[in-house]
Amino acid sequence: MLKRILSISGKPGLYRLVSQGKNMLIVESLTNGKRMPAYARDKVVSLGDISIYTVEDDEPLSEVLEKVKQTNNGQPVDVKAMNDGALREYFKTILPEYDEDRVYTTDIRKLLSWYNQLIAADVTDFKDSEIAEDQAAEAADEAETEKK
Repeated sequence: MLKRILSISGKPGLYRLVSQGKNMLIVESLTNGKRMPAYARDKVVSLGDISIYTVEDDEPLSEVLEKVKQTNNGQPVDVKAMNDGALREYFKTILPEYDEDRVYTTDIRKLLSWYNQLIAADVTDFKDSEIAEDQAAEAADEAETEKK
């Protein structure tokens, strides 16, 4: 699901990929539903391609957003009410192993802002269906192997 949600540098908010043209993408704002083109010169990043630095390895954004959703029972997070220290403490409850040197407070603020925008747009399924299907297939294969 997050593969089709985009962040465009220089433009506020998040966008849903609608279509692809020859030299552009057609995107739709999650906040107001307005469609517009995103050209090759725009820096466009899919949320499905983003991960958060941890001490051991990187954690996919979909996993982090899922943890935020579970921590808040699907409710938005009041990011503006938190100062930098409180924001880092809150994020430590969600992802205790995040790399404090490489993950900046602005990154945490942006991640939680994205979470709020996704919740407001009724996008609550953060796991990619392809990944979930792959994990289900692996589990089925392991169960089959154990039977033999």
